[in-house]
Amino acid sequence: MASPPAHDREKVVSKLPGWLRQELKIRAAQLGIEIQAAVEQGILHWSALASSPSSVDTAGADSFSTWLPPGQWDDFKATAATRQVSLTQGLAQAVQVWLEANPTPAVKRPDVPRRLIVCNQKGGVGKTAITAGVGEALAESSDSLYPVRISRHFAAALKQEEPAVRELPGIGLRVLLVDFDPQSHLTKQLGLEPLSMEGDSLTKHMAGEPVGKLADLIVPVESDRFGDRLYLLPSCNDAFLLDVKLAGVRAREAALERALASVEGDFDVVLVDCPPSLGLSMDAAVHYGRRRDGEAVGQSGVLIVVQAEDSSADAYDLLTTQIEDLRTDLALELDYLGIVVNHYDSRRGFIATSSLRAWMDIRDPKVVGLIGDLKEQKEAVRLKEPLLDYAPRCDQALGIRALAREIS
Repeated sequence: MASPPAHDREKVVSKLPGWLRQELKIRAAQLGIEIQAAVEQGILHWSALASSPSSVDTAGADSFSTWLPPGQWDDFKATAATRQVSLTQGLAQAVQVWLEANPTPAVKRPDVPRRLIVCNQKGGVGKTAITAGVGEALAESSDSLYPVRISRHFAAALKQEEPAVRELPGIGLRVLLVDFDPQSHLTKQLGLEPLSMEGDSLTKHMAGEPVGKLADLIVPVESDRFGDRLYLLPSCNDAFLLDVKLAGVRAREAALERALASVEGDFDVVLVDCPPSLGLSMDAAVHYGRRRDGEAVGQSGVLIVVQAEDSSADAYDLLTTQIEDLRTDLALELDYLGIVVNHYDSRRGFIATSSLRAWMDIRDPKVVGLIGDLKEQKEAVRLKEPLLDYAPRCDQALGIRALAREIS
């Protein structure tokens, strides 16, 4: 794969085996450098060696082009001739030398588990899809590349402009999805079963009536894409009774935090899919997302999902009023992570486009994601599969990955 040309470089064409070219592409992306810079460094290091390193299997090598400083390729060819190796073998050795000198960087993990509270008092805006999608994007392997929409100028959607897309490494975090909604949409969408009302549940732990360990309720979301990094705490229908149970609990605002304290340390990120409610359970969720001592601003907080229509604006006002009351009454340091405009379709005309402009005009919190209303999400829900597994290159997947990075 050729990197973009530069005025002080010349294009060179050789061959590389596909597996080595892919490793080079991934490693360069992980380290945030251009492929051409990696090849240049590799050739410099290879040429400085006293002799050729071990041979590399170049079977099946095919065309590879890049851009190097003027004269470097001629010097490389002369060194390869002196060492009596082919240009293909010499280049493969140079790339291998660079890979060994630049190992895969470790995944950057937060010092304190991040808590993302996905909410809106209005139902049907797609909170569950956003919760699942962001969790999936955060858990994708850091050793693979995925297409990501990198444009942050969401207003371009109003002009139907195509945003830029890049292949970037997955984020590779350990993620816990918490289905905090008694309707169990998140649990069912991921192809798993809600917990039995006769057994243990998050509700019972929050109410001080645990049957066992909360960790025993957590299940993996099975997929090679997510490895062992994506887990779910399923919902239970007894969550319909949560507000009633919390009314008799001391310091009820901290009930969710107390319940999750025993498991959150096993994860880098905890995402809570909230019910469409403004009750005591919502208070507990918001309290859980507050900024803790020593935690950086914007690491945890509230992510609000809306649609580009008027009823979402009314629900947004009710939710933010409750959040501000909690901030004041409990002296919470609580951060807004942003607004996600979901199910957007400009073909719906003036209502959709004018509503999007209104959301974009809000500066605090700002719009951090714009997700289209397309068929792939609906199909994934019907098939009970994670969206990023079912359609990893669809437009919604690209937008979800961009959102995950925007709030990371």
